[in-house]
Amino acid sequence: MRTRAKLAAVSALTGALALTALAAPAAQAVDSGTPYTLDVSFSNFKIASAIKVGTTNEVSAKVTYTLTHGSDVDITADDFFTDAFIYRGSYDDSTNEIYDHDFSTCTATSSTTATCTGSVDIDPAEGDLASTDAGTWHAAAEATAFNGQDPSSSSIDYSKVGYKDQGGLATTLVQRYSKLTVNAGPEPVYKGKTITSTGKLSRANWDDGQYHGYTGQPVKLQFRKAGTTTYTTIKTVTSDSTGNVKATATAAYDGYWRFSFAGTSTTPAVSATGDYVDVK
Repeated sequence: MRTRAKLAAVSALTGALALTALAAPAAQAVDSGTPYTLDVSFSNFKIASAIKVGTTNEVSAKVTYTLTHGSDVDITADDFFTDAFIYRGSYDDSTNEIYDHDFSTCTATSSTTATCTGSVDIDPAEGDLASTDAGTWHAAAEATAFNGQDPSSSSIDYSKVGYKDQGGLATTLVQRYSKLTVNAGPEPVYKGKTITSTGKLSRANWDDGQYHGYTGQPVKLQFRKAGTTTYTTIKTVTSDSTGNVKATATAAYDGYWRFSFAGTSTTPAVSATGDYVDVK
């Protein structure tokens, strides 16, 4: 049924297939035939190492891959389609899959190879993700040749349709977008006195569309002297049960204070914009 589900996705993108034909009981599906294995393969898959997703904006990650095909496969035909997707979990029993909103565009590099370009489009506002989906995802690609069969027909003969999909082509991290703030003071402060920096580390929650504190995470307090370009780590503190962070240091020079988080597999690194403190 995985192949049939994939064909449903491809046909839906054409805006033509009657989905009831694919959702029919198994006995009816057999009557319409079984797609044959299309003579194509996929390699050299490239995708961003990490995709940062917030709570509202759609994120598109560009993908490229090489499609190798047999001489009997016409990739220039109007009814030939290929696209890329990512999946969570194992390929045969994935817990989530996300596709391109359109098909990939392929440019022939030889009589049997082509370079294909597309994207993976993630829309958190449409419920594409749950917070538990954060982490490692795998990349895959698929191709369908309808060979003159009308995908809008409920009596399509699938035995004349070629289909091939291939998983395990690459990996990417789908991460919950992170935010980090800082407020350093008092300002101005006298040399030798204590500067207190407070802030909050938060990240996107894909279940409720809000940002919540990221608790129990190491966060560095850093300082950059006025007139220089490099931050130096002063100390490391841990975010509390609501994501708040607080750290103190001794005032010595005019400069910028910030918090910096190194990131995890589920949440990207982030640094707050430095807060300038004048030292008297």
